[in-house]
Amino acid sequence: MSDSEYALQARLEAKPEKADEVAEFLESALPAAEAEPETTTWFALRLDETTFGIFDTFPDEEGRQAHLDGEIAAELMERADELFAEDPQIDEIEVLAAKHS
Repeated sequence: MSDSEYALQARLEAKPEKADEVAEFLESALPAAEAEPETTTWFALRLDETTFGIFDTFPDEEGRQAHLDGEIAAELMERADELFAEDPQIDEIEVLAAKHS
């Protein structure tokens, strides 16, 4: 499982009037995630009308940190006051088991 042991889980609560803009931002971030060589999986999620999430995995701590220092995180934090009702909650997590096709 060495390609996905390290992970990030983000929970994003959009301002109600910005929910569609958050969805568009997350959808548009896919090419940036695909361009990160150490990001092995990346999911953008809509949990309900205003709650969104990101889940991504990495082979090691360096890959996870590179993502945190990357384009997606920078734009997310730059636009946080504009888009979100509260600060994004970003947790570093450990994947215990995974299935990859």
